[in-house]
Amino acid sequence: MTDHFTDFAIPDTPLTRKTYAFVQETAPQAVLTHSVRSYLFGRAIGERHGLRAEHDYDDEVLFLACILHDAGLIEQGDRGGRFEADGADLAAEFLTGQGLAADRTRLVWDAIALHTSLGIADRMRPEIALTHTGTGADVAAFGAEQLPAGYADRVHAAYPRLGGGTELTDLITGQAARNPAKAPPFSFPAQLLRQDLPGTTVPPWREVVAAAWPGVA
Repeated sequence: MTDHFTDFAIPDTPLTRKTYAFVQETAPQAVLTHSVRSYLFGRAIGERHGLRAEHDYDDEVLFLACILHDAGLIEQGDRGGRFEADGADLAAEFLTGQGLAADRTRLVWDAIALHTSLGIADRMRPEIALTHTGTGADVAAFGAEQLPAGYADRVHAAYPRLGGGTELTDLITGQAARNPAKAPPFSFPAQLLRQDLPGTTVPPWREVVAAAWPGVA
C-alpha cells in the first residue's frame, strides 16, 4: 500500500500517525481526505510565499490543525457550539491526552477555531494562516492558482474529493438545523444555513438592534 506520509513528505511522527488514525476511525472518508488536502494545499501555497516548514512555522502543528480542523463535525465533537470551536475543543483534549505541550496545543486550537474566519486568520501566525488558506483552497479553490502546476492533480489522485465540499456543507447545516445555537448570527454556519434552508428564520440585524434595550433612550 502506498504510504502518502512518505510520498508527500507529511511530518511523520508517532503523534501525526496517531492523529491521522483517529480521524480515519471517527470521521467520514470525505472529511479525512479533505483534511489532508487542506494541509498539502496550505503548505504548498505557503511555500509559494516563501514560508518554509520547520523554519518559519511548526510543520507538525500545521498538520495536526489541518487533520483535526473539522473535528467538530464528528459525533464526539458535536457539543452545542459553533463547529469550529467545538472541533478545537475536541482537538485540544485529544492532543493534550497524547502529551502535546500546552503552547502547541493552544496553537492548534486557535488554527481550528479561526479556520473559517476570512480576513482574520490570514493575519495570524503561519500555522493559523496556512490552516485557513489550505481549507479555503480545497473547499472553494480560493488561491488554488498559486499551487504548482500538476500538484492538485497529484494530491487528488491520492486523496480524492469524494463529494467532500457538498458533504461538509451538509454536515454543518445539519448540525445547525438541529440546534440553532450552532449557527449564531453572522457566523459561517449561519450563512450556510440561510443559503441551504431558505425557510430558516434569521432576524435582520436592524431588527435585532432596534429591539435591544426597550424603553431606554
